[in-house]
Amino acid sequence: MPTPRETILQALLTTLQTIPGATVQRSEVLPERVPAGGLVILRDGEPGEPEVTMSPLQYHWRHRAEVEVIVQGKTPADRDAAFDALAAAIGTALAADRTLGGLCDWVEPEAPQPVDLPVDGAQALKAAVIPVTLHYVTADPLA
Repeated sequence: MPTPRETILQALLTTLQTIPGATVQRSEVLPERVPAGGLVILRDGEPGEPEVTMSPLQYHWRHRAEVEVIVQGKTPADRDAAFDALAAAIGTALAADRTLGGLCDWVEPEAPQPVDLPVDGAQALKAAVIPVTLHYVTADPLA
């Protein structure tokens, strides 16, 4: 049986997979080619140090997962438009259920800081990491 942390990360992946046209993966390496609809890679990130309450013993997590967003385009305007659309779609998907079906207390994305990446002999990329903070409680620090 998966831990609550793994269950929450799987639910986040499932939510991201609802984004139309994008290729969504978890913990994969950047492929040689970026799909036309853009690429989204979920990284498990860092659970951080929990706040602990006693009686009953509970660990309150602010787990910072990372969502990598990569698009490719011929011109800067193409890349900007594709990135903007994909980032907005991620925001819409997360806003549709801020508790991931009741698994989290709250899911909160942060603003991306995109960068343009030149690629020798190919169209340039635009990429960013969108931090997503997952607020949840467990009864075990290893869960």
